[in-house]
Amino acid sequence: MSDVTIVVATRDRAPELRRSLGHHTAPVIVADNASSDGTPEVAAAAGATVLRLPRNRGAAARNAGAQHATSRYIAFADDDSWWAPGSLERAAEILDAHPRTALLAARVLIGPEERLEPVSAQMARSPLDRPDDLPGPAILGFLACSVIVRRDAFLDAGGFSDVLHFGGEEELLALDLAAAGRGLAYVPELVVHHHPSSAGRDPAARRRRQARNRLLTAWLRRPLPAVARTAAAALATRDGRAGLAGAVRALPALAGARRPVPPAVEAARARLTGY
Repeated sequence: MSDVTIVVATRDRAPELRRSLGHHTAPVIVADNASSDGTPEVAAAAGATVLRLPRNRGAAARNAGAQHATSRYIAFADDDSWWAPGSLERAAEILDAHPRTALLAARVLIGPEERLEPVSAQMARSPLDRPDDLPGPAILGFLACSVIVRRDAFLDAGGFSDVLHFGGEEELLALDLAAAGRGLAYVPELVVHHHPSSAGRDPAARRRRQARNRLLTAWLRRPLPAVARTAAAALATRDGRAGLAGAVRALPALAGARRPVPPAVEAARARLTGY
């Protein structure tokens, strides 16, 4: 598929890549975050283009993959996910027909039993308005392993943040795309399979990172009352408090980067959580 390139960001996940890369049906770029376990060699042996990054950039490694690609559309996948046959072709058709739409989120099926990902169910029930020029429910969040984007819109928006690294990095990009007047939609006819591995996972650490990034995103793009409410919500849990502390430590790296989104985008964001 010359119109679509799949970009996978990874680090030290050779077994997962060995399983997933064979499922891809479009050219693949693997952006490797300075792995030490042979991940780049596994990716190259499977026919992927490998970008060996000198340091761990987290989610921002996807930016390097998108910059290297020459296709109009970029489909993201994790090292343990892949797009169902036919979905990328259909996604390109939908994007061709909806020029304002910059991002399509697919329906995610988990594991061999193909359980519906809860986030997919939430997107299907999106409370946001559905403009006539969108191909599905409007969204302001997504799972990065299951979206396809217009390459130019993604890069113009700055891609994923280096500061956020991993864990809830999607919201900032969603807000930036919306602030630029771009549409984001959930299209359940598109399907991604996700077979998550528990190897090397730390659920508590992930919750802390997500709390941190939720707070940093609020600081960067939302009005101060929303920032205060986000911080108050974080104080209610141990992981939230740790995330708040991490957010405070990260603030010096974000000096001058605060750009609140337009009122219409903030109103849509507030509808999702009530604050």
